[in-house]
Amino acid sequence: MKRTFLLLVTLLFVPLFCHGQQKTTYKVAQRDTCDLFMDVYDPVVIPGDTLQRPTILYVFGGGFITGRRDDPYVLPWFKRLTENGYRVVSVDYRLGLKGVEMRFDLAHLIQSAKYTKKAVDMGVEDVFASVRYLVDHADSLGVDPSNIVIAGSSAGAMISLSCELEACNRTARAEILPEGFHFAGVMSFAGAIMSDSGKPAYARRPSPQLLIHGTKDGAVMYNKMGFGRWGMFGSSYLVEKVLKPAGYEYQIYRYVDHTHDMAANMMANWPEEKRFLEVSVMGKKRLVLDCTLDDPMMPAWQSVSLDDIY
Repeated sequence: MKRTFLLLVTLLFVPLFCHGQQKTTYKVAQRDTCDLFMDVYDPVVIPGDTLQRPTILYVFGGGFITGRRDDPYVLPWFKRLTENGYRVVSVDYRLGLKGVEMRFDLAHLIQSAKYTKKAVDMGVEDVFASVRYLVDHADSLGVDPSNIVIAGSSAGAMISLSCELEACNRTARAEILPEGFHFAGVMSFAGAIMSDSGKPAYARRPSPQLLIHGTKDGAVMYNKMGFGRWGMFGSSYLVEKVLKPAGYEYQIYRYVDHTHDMAANMMANWPEEKRFLEVSVMGKKRLVLDCTLDDPMMPAWQSVSLDDIY
């Protein structure tokens, strides 16, 4: 089953038309175990377009054990974004669970949570290094540092949500960012926040968030999985217990009976993404949406559990 999961992650929606999509690669940072790079895909120039479109900073998925910044299945989405005038930056991060034995029985749940939190923290550190690179080279890259939307799939969505949380809370990892830095928005495809201190809380108002999740996701929790102060807080929990009570802005799409497939349905969710970017990010209009969808046209694939992945 693990082999099946890896095959699905690698081959799902493999493009037949965007191999060779032009990109420029930059070395961002050097770590003990590897070098970190980013790929920059420049936008297509749209005649007469005067919108200040954000840069989309993408963080790939793969359970913290696999994946890469140019995974084939995500290239059609990059192409869709660049054709609509968005610059895309896809970044590396260290795979913190690669080679780690993960067990999810009651006796090992806390240890596995600690491993996962460490992997997320490593990812946040590495993504912040990429953000710093974008800030320092903003003019040459054509990036407005105040207009970056962070987006992620699965493990990348967990990192993206944590990046926003840590930027708002100005944690030690966030000190690499300029004072007052904030993302223009967050797009999370089957994401959650891994916490070792209970329910997440923001020290300042977070950016607008687009949360897309399957209600039966068995890999990244849709609601919550926790024990004591440790917890994985998914899209539904974040809306009901964190964002909504505080009056923060969000758009959540709850796909009935879908599993972890919503981590890879960025192309199918383009209308929702487009509205989020144009209304909440560029238009800066307050829009709160809570949508439950039972859509037979939404692509679906085999359910994946934590035991299948690890």
